[in-house]
Amino acid sequence: MNLQMVVISPSWKEEESQSYEMQRESSFKPVRCLLATMLCAILLVSPVTVFIFGFHISYPQSFFSFNASISHDQFVLPHSLHTDVSHLQIQLGLLLLQLHNESSESKVLLKFSDQVLRIAISLDKLADSIEKKHQPDKDEVSTVDEDFTNPEEGEAEAEEQAPGGTIFTSGEIRIYISPKQNRQIGKKNFLGVEAITPSIGLACARMATNLDRFMSYKIHGMCPDDSEIAQKLLVHGCDPLPRRRCFTKSPPHSTKPLPINFSLWTQPSNANILWNSYKCKDYSCLVSKETKDRRGFFKCSDCFNLSKQAWDTPTNESESAEFTIDEVLSLKPGEIRIGLDFSPTTGTFAAIMRVKNVTIASSTLNLGAPFNEVIALRGLLPLYTSIGSRLPFFDNTLDIIHSTLFLDGWIGAELLQFVLFDWDRVLRPKGLLWIDRFFCHKEDMKLYLDEFKRLGYKPLLWRVVPKTDKLGDELFFSAVLEKPIRG
Repeated sequence: MNLQMVVISPSWKEEESQSYEMQRESSFKPVRCLLATMLCAILLVSPVTVFIFGFHISYPQSFFSFNASISHDQFVLPHSLHTDVSHLQIQLGLLLLQLHNESSESKVLLKFSDQVLRIAISLDKLADSIEKKHQPDKDEVSTVDEDFTNPEEGEAEAEEQAPGGTIFTSGEIRIYISPKQNRQIGKKNFLGVEAITPSIGLACARMATNLDRFMSYKIHGMCPDDSEIAQKLLVHGCDPLPRRRCFTKSPPHSTKPLPINFSLWTQPSNANILWNSYKCKDYSCLVSKETKDRRGFFKCSDCFNLSKQAWDTPTNESESAEFTIDEVLSLKPGEIRIGLDFSPTTGTFAAIMRVKNVTIASSTLNLGAPFNEVIALRGLLPLYTSIGSRLPFFDNTLDIIHSTLFLDGWIGAELLQFVLFDWDRVLRPKGLLWIDRFFCHKEDMKLYLDEFKRLGYKPLLWRVVPKTDKLGDELFFSAVLEKPIRG
């Protein structure tokens, strides 16, 4: 067998070495590109950030937009700055990890690593500074003085019409509306997001005075007794309200709840209700005929009298617009299990339905009296929501929606449409919409009936009768409508 000796020339070795060096050099290109991008971003952020902290920090007129305006007394700081710095920290950390994993002893690469490390340390200091600017000590009180006197009449309306919105001065509200990063920064949680942005109503920005008052309290202390301010904000569209970091006051002498078979029809104890916000200071005031003109509420005038059970007695069809509960349930035997009562109520409709094994959530406000408290004390579920709120139920889930005395001739056609379509959203196919004693002037009835007909529901019960307790120029309308199946 012939053997051939292969001779490797020096020039070939040099070419191989040069090729290896070129491969190593090219492997650093992604690192250099990433570093160059990072350095550009940091060079853009850093001078602005340094300039920012030479001035007092304030927030934009509306926290939904950023209008940059700079003066010696004020600099508008974008809310996204803290998040942007956090993202830069994450990217620098990944870059440092990549550089650390490189086995090369290149002096250029080592120099890059040292520079990136110095930038990362500076960025950490910047993040700490921002955190201190935005987070008070846990015992610190928000920047607005604790003035919880009743605002002047019309203040909310004036604020709502203020062009461009107003500035929040409460430090607590500014902390609340900022995005909250996950514990492990840069990693998504089970919801698929890296940060949670707390919810707040759009109209809150136009009611800054009342919202600042609402968010002024001692952190980890007792919340102020300001349920009237809270409801005023809700009614004017500041919904949802921001969460708070204080403890809600409770009745000092509250007693344990009654068993459900007693609580449904037993007058609640005065000791279980905080009466500070109401004209009536005990339960007897809510039901006494002598206090009728000074109770502080007029909708559902007899509903605090738990001995009165409506919707039970069959009525004359030519005179009354009411249907009985048994009459409605017989339309869908065994199919009505869960639903909503959207009315000014103390839960009587829900209590009767519970006896018939139907679970009803009662949605109402505290219209001058403890409506929600009484619903809960009866062992039923209150939903503290306003007429402008989107219902907190998923699509196609409820068997029945009942409404009485909330929606009547005061409501405009456009708002009624949004309400009805939200009800349609949560009703399941073949579910029931029970409109109970909707009333308006005779000349307006056709307008409202047309809105209900536009839903395309099947009328199962339908009644229009005169409303005889006023001047005779009003009508009652009641109906039970079945939602169609839509493809």
